Amino acid sequence: MRIVVLGAGNILLGDEGLGVRAIERLPHAYCLPACIELLDAGTCGMEMLEELEDLDALIVVDAIRASREPGTLIRLVGEQVPVFFRTKLSPHQIGLCDVLATLELLARAPRYTAILGLQPQSLALGMELTPIIEAAMPELLRLIVAELGVLGVHPAPRCAALTS
Repeated sequence: MRIVVLGAGNILLGDEGLGVRAIERLPHAYCLPACIELLDAGTCGMEMLEELEDLDALIVVDAIRASREPGTLIRLVGEQVPVFFRTKLSPHQIGLCDVLATLELLARAPRYTAILGLQPQSLALGMELTPIIEAAMPELLRLIVAELGVLGVHPAPRCAALTS
Protein backbone atom coordinates (compact mmCIF):
# COMPACT_ATOMS: atom_id res chain seq x y z
CA MET A 1 0.00 0.00 0.00
CA ARG A 2 1.26 3.48 -0.88
CA ILE A 3 -0.25 6.44 1.00
CA VAL A 4 0.79 10.09 0.76
CA VAL A 5 -0.16 12.62 3.41
CA LEU A 6 0.34 15.92 1.63
CA GLY A 7 0.65 19.17 3.57
CA ALA A 8 -0.27 22.20 1.47
CA GLY A 9 0.03 25.85 2.37
CA ASN A 10 2.19 28.92 2.50
CA ILE A 11 3.98 29.04 5.86
CA LEU A 12 4.59 32.78 5.39
CA LEU A 13 0.85 33.53 5.70
CA GLY A 14 -0.02 32.46 9.24
CA ASP A 15 -2.77 29.85 9.36
CA GLU A 16 -2.41 29.28 5.62
CA GLY A 17 0.59 27.07 6.48
CA LEU A 18 -1.31 24.74 8.81
CA GLY A 19 -1.15 21.80 6.39
CA VAL A 20 2.63 21.97 6.19
CA ARG A 21 2.88 22.47 9.97
CA ALA A 22 0.64 19.43 10.55
CA ILE A 23 2.79 17.06 8.50
CA GLU A 24 5.93 18.43 10.19
CA ARG A 25 4.41 17.51 13.57
CA LEU A 26 2.82 14.19 12.62
CA PRO A 27 5.99 12.03 12.85
CA HIS A 28 6.84 13.60 16.22
CA ALA A 29 3.44 12.62 17.63
CA TYR A 30 2.96 9.20 15.95
CA CYS A 31 5.09 6.28 14.74
CA LEU A 32 4.30 6.09 11.03
CA PRO A 33 4.67 2.85 9.06
CA ALA A 34 6.84 2.79 5.94
CA CYS A 35 3.80 2.78 3.61
CA ILE A 36 3.08 6.41 4.58
CA GLU A 37 4.98 9.16 2.81
CA LEU A 38 4.77 12.70 4.13
CA LEU A 39 5.00 15.31 1.39
CA ASP A 40 5.47 19.01 2.04
CA ALA A 41 3.82 20.41 -1.05
CA GLY A 42 3.86 24.00 0.16
CA THR A 43 2.34 25.95 -2.73
CA CYS A 44 3.47 23.49 -5.43
CA GLY A 45 1.41 22.46 -8.42
CA MET A 46 2.13 20.32 -11.46
CA GLU A 47 5.64 19.47 -10.24
CA MET A 48 3.94 17.03 -7.82
CA LEU A 49 2.55 14.93 -10.68
CA GLU A 50 5.04 12.04 -10.45
CA GLU A 51 4.92 11.89 -6.66
CA LEU A 52 1.12 11.48 -6.67
CA GLU A 53 0.84 8.87 -9.46
CA ASP A 54 -0.79 5.53 -8.76
CA LEU A 55 -1.32 6.08 -5.03
CA ASP A 56 -3.55 3.83 -3.01
CA ALA A 57 -4.56 6.90 -1.02
CA LEU A 58 -3.92 10.64 -0.90
CA ILE A 59 -4.71 12.63 2.21
CA VAL A 60 -4.42 16.38 1.62
CA VAL A 61 -4.06 18.56 4.72
CA ASP A 62 -4.72 22.27 4.17
CA ALA A 63 -6.38 25.41 5.47
CA ILE A 64 -9.97 25.22 4.22
CA ARG A 65 -12.14 28.31 4.05
CA ALA A 66 -15.64 26.98 4.57
CA SER A 67 -17.36 29.85 6.40
CA ARG A 68 -17.09 28.08 9.74
CA GLU A 69 -15.67 29.11 13.10
CA PRO A 70 -11.84 29.33 13.07
CA GLY A 71 -10.31 26.07 14.23
CA THR A 72 -13.25 23.94 13.02
CA LEU A 73 -12.12 20.53 11.74
CA ILE A 74 -13.13 19.81 8.15
CA ARG A 75 -13.12 16.39 6.44
CA LEU A 76 -14.08 15.92 2.81
CA VAL A 77 -14.14 12.49 1.16
CA GLY A 78 -15.86 10.68 -1.67
CA GLU A 79 -18.44 12.83 -3.45
CA GLN A 80 -17.39 15.90 -1.42
CA VAL A 81 -13.90 16.03 -2.97
CA PRO A 82 -15.03 17.25 -6.43
CA VAL A 83 -17.17 19.89 -4.66
CA PHE A 84 -14.04 21.05 -2.83
CA PHE A 85 -12.40 21.77 -6.16
CA ARG A 86 -15.45 23.54 -7.64
CA THR A 87 -15.93 25.93 -4.73
CA LYS A 88 -12.29 27.03 -4.21
CA LEU A 89 -12.06 26.65 -0.47
CA SER A 90 -8.26 26.78 -0.47
CA PRO A 91 -5.79 28.97 -2.38
CA HIS A 92 -3.85 25.81 -3.39
CA GLN A 93 -6.68 24.03 -5.10
CA ILE A 94 -5.86 25.26 -8.58
CA GLY A 95 -2.46 23.56 -8.67
CA LEU A 96 -3.68 20.48 -6.86
CA CYS A 97 -6.87 20.35 -8.93
CA ASP A 98 -4.80 20.43 -12.11
CA VAL A 99 -2.53 17.66 -10.81
CA LEU A 100 -5.44 15.41 -9.84
CA ALA A 101 -7.30 16.10 -13.12
CA THR A 102 -4.17 15.22 -15.08
CA LEU A 103 -3.70 12.01 -13.09
CA GLU A 104 -7.35 11.14 -13.72
CA LEU A 105 -6.85 11.73 -17.45
CA LEU A 106 -3.77 9.48 -17.39
CA ALA A 107 -5.67 6.81 -15.38
CA ARG A 108 -3.13 7.23 -12.55
CA ALA A 109 -5.25 9.06 -9.97
CA PRO A 110 -5.17 8.03 -6.30
CA ARG A 111 -7.72 5.31 -5.60
CA TYR A 112 -8.85 7.18 -2.46
CA THR A 113 -8.63 10.90 -1.71
CA ALA A 114 -9.48 12.76 1.47
CA ILE A 115 -9.15 16.47 2.18
CA LEU A 116 -8.59 17.31 5.85
CA GLY A 117 -8.04 20.65 7.46
CA LEU A 118 -9.12 23.47 9.67
CA GLN A 119 -11.01 26.69 9.08
CA PRO A 120 -8.21 29.29 9.33
CA GLN A 121 -8.49 32.41 11.46
CA SER A 122 -5.90 34.61 9.76
CA LEU A 123 -4.02 34.50 6.47
CA ALA A 124 -1.99 37.61 7.33
CA LEU A 125 1.75 37.78 6.81
CA GLY A 126 3.55 35.90 9.57
CA MET A 127 5.10 32.51 10.21
CA GLU A 128 3.19 31.62 13.38
CA LEU A 129 -0.18 29.91 13.58
CA THR A 130 -2.86 31.84 15.46
CA PRO A 131 -3.56 30.60 19.02
CA ILE A 132 -6.92 29.12 17.91
CA ILE A 133 -5.31 27.08 15.13
CA GLU A 134 -2.36 26.12 17.35
CA ALA A 135 -4.83 24.79 19.94
CA ALA A 136 -6.66 22.78 17.25
CA MET A 137 -3.52 21.14 15.80
CA PRO A 138 -3.63 18.06 18.11
CA GLU A 139 -7.21 17.45 16.94
CA LEU A 140 -6.12 17.78 13.32
CA LEU A 141 -3.32 15.25 13.89
CA ARG A 142 -5.85 12.86 15.45
CA LEU A 143 -8.12 13.37 12.42
CA ILE A 144 -5.24 12.46 10.08
CA VAL A 145 -4.52 9.33 12.12
CA ALA A 146 -8.23 8.43 12.13
CA GLU A 147 -8.27 8.79 8.33
CA LEU A 148 -5.28 6.45 8.13
CA GLY A 149 -7.28 4.05 10.31
CA VAL A 150 -10.07 4.09 7.71
CA LEU A 151 -7.41 2.82 5.29
CA GLY A 152 -6.36 0.05 7.69
CA VAL A 153 -3.18 1.78 8.89
CA HIS A 154 -2.94 2.46 12.62
CA PRO A 155 0.02 4.66 13.67
CA ALA A 156 0.85 4.38 17.37
CA PRO A 157 1.20 7.54 19.46
CA ARG A 158 4.71 8.38 20.57
CA CYS A 159 5.49 8.82 24.23
CA ALA A 160 5.52 12.56 25.09
CA ALA A 161 8.94 12.13 26.74
CA LEU A 162 10.41 10.90 23.46
CA THR A 163 9.13 13.85 21.41
CA SER A 164 10.37 16.71 23.57
